[in-house]
Amino acid sequence: MSLVTTTEMFKKAYNGGYAVGAFNVNNMEIVQGITEAAGELKSPVILQVSKGARAYANHTYLVKLVEAAVIENPEIPIALHLDHGDSFELCKSCIDGGFTSVMIDASSKSFEDNIALTKQVVEYAHEHGVVVEAELGTLAGIEDEVVVESGHESYTRPEEVEEFVTRTGCDSLAIAIGTSHGAYKFTAAQCTRNADGILVPPPLRFDVLEEVSKRLPGFPIVLHGSSSVPQEFVKMVNQYGGNMPDAVGIPEEQLRKAATLSVCKINIDSDIRLAMTGNIRKYFAEHPDHFDPRQYLKPARQAVKDMVAHKIVNVLGSDGKA
Repeated sequence: MSLVTTTEMFKKAYNGGYAVGAFNVNNMEIVQGITEAAGELKSPVILQVSKGARAYANHTYLVKLVEAAVIENPEIPIALHLDHGDSFELCKSCIDGGFTSVMIDASSKSFEDNIALTKQVVEYAHEHGVVVEAELGTLAGIEDEVVVESGHESYTRPEEVEEFVTRTGCDSLAIAIGTSHGAYKFTAAQCTRNADGILVPPPLRFDVLEEVSKRLPGFPIVLHGSSSVPQEFVKMVNQYGGNMPDAVGIPEEQLRKAATLSVCKINIDSDIRLAMTGNIRKYFAEHPDHFDPRQYLKPARQAVKDMVAHKIVNVLGSDGKA
C-alpha cells in the first residue's frame, strides 16, 4: 500500500463513530513507535510534519522515513500531512514533495483573507490529488511556531462554517472548542483543582461542536491541541530533573466523546514528547555511565509505541478499522 489521502479514512471514521489519530513526527524513533502500534492494532494513522519539523529534520529525510513506515506496515492506511502550514508556498512545497494532505492555517487572518488563502491552497492541492484541512477559530498555546496567548483564542462561530466550507472547498475543518496547544494548555486561573491537587481544565464546548455538525452534516471535523498530558509522565519528568509545574491537558473521556461525534481526526503531540522525555531522563538517572543513543532511545521508542496504542484503543477507538 502506498501513502493515501484522508478522504476514505474520514468517511469510515465519521460513519463508524471513531477518530483517526494524527501524530507529529520528528525522527525515526517516533515514526517507528507510532506505526508499529498502529500496525499491530490494525488502525489507520496520520503522520504529521510541521514547519518546525521540516526545519529540524529536513523534508526529504522525513518523507523517506514515512515511506519506510509504509513499506513496513503494508496492511494499514497511512497519510502524510502538513500540520499548520502558514503560507501557500509551504503548502505547495509539501504537495510537490509527496505529502497526501496539507493544512493551511489562516485562522489568525480575517474571515475573508482566511477564505482567499485557503481557496488558493485547495485549488492547487486538488489539481495534484491532495486534500486540504483548514481552520476556523484560534487555539491558545504554543506548538512550534504557532503561538496564541491565553485570552486571545476564539471559539469557532458555527454560523460561519457553511459559507467557509462552500467558498473554499476544503476537505476537513479544524475548529476551536476549548482545546489548546502544548503541555501548558491552561493557566491555573482557568482551572479548578481536584482532591489530589491536580488542575482540572474547563470542559470542551460540545455545544459548538454539535452546532457545527448540524450545519455540516457528514463533514469531517478536526481537533488540534488534544494531548492529555498524562500526569504520570509529568511526574516522571519532574522526578528525574525536570521542571514542569501545572502542566495539564484535555481529559481523555472528553476526547473519546468527541470521536463518537463528527470529529474524525484528533491531533496528539505533547503526550508523545512527554513519554519520550520522561523515559530518557529516567534512563540516564539509572544509567549515568551510558552514552550510546541506541540505549536510551530504545525505551523512548517503546514509550511512544505504548502511548499511541493506548490512544488508539481508549481515546480514538480506531483499532481494527484499517
